[in-house]
Amino acid sequence: MQEHTQKSLANSDPRSNLLAPDTSGMNFYRADPALSDLLRIHLPDALFRHIEPHLDRLGGLAGGHLDECARLADRHVPVLHQRDRFGRDVQWIEYHPAYRELENAAFGEFGIHAMSLRKGIMGWPDKYPVVAKHAFTFLFNQAEFGLGCPINVTDGCAKLLANFGSAALKEKYLDGLTQTDMNKLTQGGQFMTEKEGGSDVGSLTTIAVEEGDHWRLYGEKWFCSNPDAKVVMLLARPEGAGPGTRGVGLFLMPRTLDDGSPNHYRIVRLKDKLGTRSMASGEIKLEGAIGYAVGKLDRGFVQMAEMVNSSRLSNGVKSTALMRRACHDAMTVAKNRVVFGSRIIDLPLARRQLMKIMLATEQALSMSFITADALDRAEAGSQDAAALLRILTPTLKFRATRDARKVCGDAMEMRGGIGYIEEFATARLLRDAHLGSIWEGTGNIVAIDALTRAVGRHGADAALAADLHARIDDSASIPSAFRDRLRGLVDSAIEFARKIAGRSENESEARRATSLLYHAGSAVALAWEAARIHDMRGDARRLLLSRLVIDHRLSAGDPFRLVDDSKQRAIAELLLGEGAVGIAEAGELVA
Repeated sequence: MQEHTQKSLANSDPRSNLLAPDTSGMNFYRADPALSDLLRIHLPDALFRHIEPHLDRLGGLAGGHLDECARLADRHVPVLHQRDRFGRDVQWIEYHPAYRELENAAFGEFGIHAMSLRKGIMGWPDKYPVVAKHAFTFLFNQAEFGLGCPINVTDGCAKLLANFGSAALKEKYLDGLTQTDMNKLTQGGQFMTEKEGGSDVGSLTTIAVEEGDHWRLYGEKWFCSNPDAKVVMLLARPEGAGPGTRGVGLFLMPRTLDDGSPNHYRIVRLKDKLGTRSMASGEIKLEGAIGYAVGKLDRGFVQMAEMVNSSRLSNGVKSTALMRRACHDAMTVAKNRVVFGSRIIDLPLARRQLMKIMLATEQALSMSFITADALDRAEAGSQDAAALLRILTPTLKFRATRDARKVCGDAMEMRGGIGYIEEFATARLLRDAHLGSIWEGTGNIVAIDALTRAVGRHGADAALAADLHARIDDSASIPSAFRDRLRGLVDSAIEFARKIAGRSENESEARRATSLLYHAGSAVALAWEAARIHDMRGDARRLLLSRLVIDHRLSAGDPFRLVDDSKQRAIAELLLGEGAVGIAEAGELVA
């Protein structure tokens, strides 16, 4: 309370705006018209009107109370206790009250973990589409990134159980995993990583031994986020099963047995992490823990992969949230701080850096919701959307998570030396951003997934090409010459990806090919959105962003040529300004 009071007093001092204003008290929903624009594009009007007041409330909390809770939870990290106060061997993790406040908001008030699984959350009679759910993910993670993992794995556990679990397991555990009543909530966990291999799941050594109607689990799990979760999904090799991922089964492991005693596994220690320090991650020793088979024993890896793909989308959205928060911070500093007699935002080099921060953020926002929409359509039965999702998910995960590291670092630099101080959000944003590119596969693994598997093995490039060309054709208000340029870039990116995917000796170019798919896709998405938003409220600003993607991400340049950037300055003037941009004005600048 004292810390909060001191912060409030500092913000009330008018001199603080001359030094380093921050985003305290900002409503992150109201400050982000692009978010509401994209939701209007992707959601039915009735659903958008229903969730908007809730988004507005979360936006205010994320810039206020939840932001303060996140700062405290990051500073006061979880502590593992091996015994209770009576000396009994009962392990428990102590969390700061601020972390519990964050849980109450995410799981209780907004039910982010269950929005796509349970009807009736926040008064909506049906389940929410993924697009709507990730709007809440996006806002919440602008305040708190660490808890995003428990939210996501609880969601994932429930999906796995719903899709593959037996009737008995569903009856016993599914309701708790989707509860918004904090007294009934069962948080989930996902224990996959082992010492023998992280991404190389087929090398795991955890063994499952059948015993009546359940299994006994033996081995170690090396990096387990939310380690005290009440229900855990994990992979283990049934005794006698073959090598590799085909011999791996999926199991549900409860934290507590039916008689109330703890299951037979121990949290050995908690990890001392660079970021996401608010959330506990631990090492687990399985000592004959009781588990239950979920689905077919020889399909465990394939089933878990569905959860991982969903997590990769969530990861991309969460990394986009970090970028948006960093962008808000950089813009707040630039618009309010005066140096050398000028506002930072009026200085040419600073404007260029702000545009770099803005461009990567808007690309990720567009690609996040394009991917979420593909998931919604795939779950509704569209095979074309399923193929599209197969390539969009790793592409988003690869590029957005890497861009977040750069964007958060550049935003810190915009604030200057004080941005390196932990009292401001920028240091925490940068620390947290580094995890995004590691979760659910490092950059190399995800790029190979996009190229070797999605393109080379599944032919998902055809679905991506068809989708992007359809969006270009559906943007008739965009100048025809610009649409032709987009078509050519899409074809070039697809052709290059096919060339890389077709020959194993070209694997070293998989990262570049994945980035080119992302940039071509985002250039099209931004232009397509511009056409829609202009029809809604007369603003074609995203068309200018599409042009910037082409100029700075898809066009080779001579590093020694002095460029006349008058057009770039004009684009920056419009994008950094407050007013709408007409389609004709934008069209002239992208010509």
